[in-house]
Amino acid sequence: MLRLSKLTDYAVVVLVRLARAEGAGPMQTSPGIAAASGIPEPTVAKVLKLLAGAGLVVSQRGARGGYRLTRPLAAVPVAEVIAAIDGPIALAACVDGAEGACSTETLCPVRGRWDPVNAAIETALHAISLADMEQASIPPAFRVPVPAPSPWPAV
Repeated sequence: MLRLSKLTDYAVVVLVRLARAEGAGPMQTSPGIAAASGIPEPTVAKVLKLLAGAGLVVSQRGARGGYRLTRPLAAVPVAEVIAAIDGPIALAACVDGAEGACSTETLCPVRGRWDPVNAAIETALHAISLADMEQASIPPAFRVPVPAPSPWPAV
């Protein structure tokens, strides 16, 4: 099963919380975000540090300090948040090109075959922004068409 870490989930929540607070006064603090989101403050602090390291948020020290986004949610793809928290998106050890990551790589009949699958998933995650997540909207490229009703009676 492909599953994101809990920290990545928290990072999306924290980023959406920061976006909602934009323009509503001073920068957001780690304890303030924790109180508003229900995520423990040490976890929020850890997530914010990782997000700052990836350039998704900036911090400012001092009495009016805190955190803010570096760009709007619509300009932040989900793939970037995943990479900031969990590292590069790779379905199998051989996808990221690391030599020696798998004990059977020299004998593996599907080595390198995961690359197109990984690329498709990464492309999909780049096409979904945090604004899409906030609005729970599905980008047009991923909408499943609803078939038109058949004019013929069911048999």
